[in-house]
Amino acid sequence: MLHRYEDLITIFNDTFLQSENTILVKGDDEPIYLPADKDHPHHRIVFAHGFFQSGLHEIAHWCIAGKERRQLVDFGYWYCPDGRDEKTQGEFENHEVRPQALEWLFSEAIGRKFGVSCDNLAGDFEPDRLKFQQRVQQEVVKMLNEGIPPRGEKLIMAFHKFYKTPALALSQFPYPETIWDL
Repeated sequence: MLHRYEDLITIFNDTFLQSENTILVKGDDEPIYLPADKDHPHHRIVFAHGFFQSGLHEIAHWCIAGKERRQLVDFGYWYCPDGRDEKTQGEFENHEVRPQALEWLFSEAIGRKFGVSCDNLAGDFEPDRLKFQQRVQQEVVKMLNEGIPPRGEKLIMAFHKFYKTPALALSQFPYPETIWDL
């Protein structure tokens, strides 16, 4: 199945421009969320370099951020770039479990392969990717059982309609016993 970033932008903007005054924008550099201001009438989710998966990931953060956070640049989230030590990597992963779980749900809803990102290629130690995958999978199961964030659920429905994919089921999200091969 073909996944074009232009389609992702259209689906997102058709779903949320009117109701949330938010648009998805292809960026040329690092991803960022920018609230509306005097020069820009819409909130903007800017994803990196037209990378489809970056768009899904940034949308997941937006779907989880509360109303107050959506008024702050990058939702006011803490971020420490690649090259983290073990303690800082643990904090990073704690902040990433829920967004990556929602990103996995999005990926399944469009028929696209998903893999977690520990995002620490230049770090001075090797993160436990299997443990992180398992934490993300547990969060997916929790969302499916207790409810997907409302904006995420709305987007998943739009994805199903556009890509003609079946409803999500727990069986699509097996507990990882080994590190996924991407």
